[in-house]
Amino acid sequence: MNLDTRDWQGFKVEDLFSSFERGKANQTKLEEGSEVFYVGAKRDDNGVMLHCAYDENLISKGNCIVFISNGQGSVGYANYMNTDFIASTDLILGYADWLNEPIGLFLATVFSLERPKYSFGRKWGRSLKATVVDLPVQRDNQGHPVIDVANTFSPKGYIPDWKYMEDFIHTLNHKPLSTKNSAHSTLNLDLQAGRWKWFDLGGAEGLFDIRKGKRLTSDDQTEGDTPYIGAIDSNNGVANYIGQAPIHDGNTISLSYDGSIGEAFYQPAPYWATDAVNALYLRSEYGTLTPATGLFVCAVLRQEKYRYSYGRKWTLENMSNTKVQLPATREGEPDWEFMEQYILNLPYGDRIPSNSLEPMTRQ
Repeated sequence: MNLDTRDWQGFKVEDLFSSFERGKANQTKLEEGSEVFYVGAKRDDNGVMLHCAYDENLISKGNCIVFISNGQGSVGYANYMNTDFIASTDLILGYADWLNEPIGLFLATVFSLERPKYSFGRKWGRSLKATVVDLPVQRDNQGHPVIDVANTFSPKGYIPDWKYMEDFIHTLNHKPLSTKNSAHSTLNLDLQAGRWKWFDLGGAEGLFDIRKGKRLTSDDQTEGDTPYIGAIDSNNGVANYIGQAPIHDGNTISLSYDGSIGEAFYQPAPYWATDAVNALYLRSEYGTLTPATGLFVCAVLRQEKYRYSYGRKWTLENMSNTKVQLPATREGEPDWEFMEQYILNLPYGDRIPSNSLEPMTRQ
């Protein structure tokens, strides 16, 4: 099913929804628990920040669009929530009788395309209801727009084509992930039980040979299949796919030192890294990186990002002098086997390729 937007029409957000509600919670005042999601100003994980105790005074009903109207970095994104939850005060929730999960997923994607208008200090809150988005409209057998004389959704009488949105989502090639691992699979792999040791990240005695990326402007990029790794915090760092040949090997780690500083991703396939990203090659004397050990190291590296925010860059010199703490063997070497087994025994860890020759394919 092709997505042809040429005949879509504009709709004001306030005309689409029957009611709006501001989130009611502040994370610092939540009670510990596991009964309900706390959703905040966050794009990833559908906005879920943590689990907390149920509080009927703070609960918001599910089956709504969640608009991120405030916060750092995620203003302008939208998510769909299908279950009851507790929402941050940075969120505005939109409700309507026509809303369901497929339509919600379609609309959340469309609304998120408005994000560039509301970043860099501009808030979505005051402008949200007046925002105009293009949507498919209902048409008769001759292809003419169906007109609602009551002008329910549009001053021109256009009606959003809810069925088209549902059908489009249902045609997407989506297969739910499954795992044979349970949440208790790692009970015998206690992170606190083993011995940990400080290791130099780079430098003469470091674990990794750290190599710089190379600047490539968007105008110079051509279409192709080479992953282009940018200084971003999502999509495994892949900002684009380009026609230029890779400049870094796969089975390495990309680590941004500017932009989204401290974001580390395991890269299974050869890639091009922008000049704001360094590539980490495990030195042969320390063994061979695997997808699982690469993911473990990435999780450790992300804990260092707080040192290099607010204008401080994780320069090549600083990165080379960084020390990281990793599980170690009795001989004082990195305990790659422990790291491997810890990751592989996590829920969905059984889906991780055993080596870099089985890369995570482009979707």
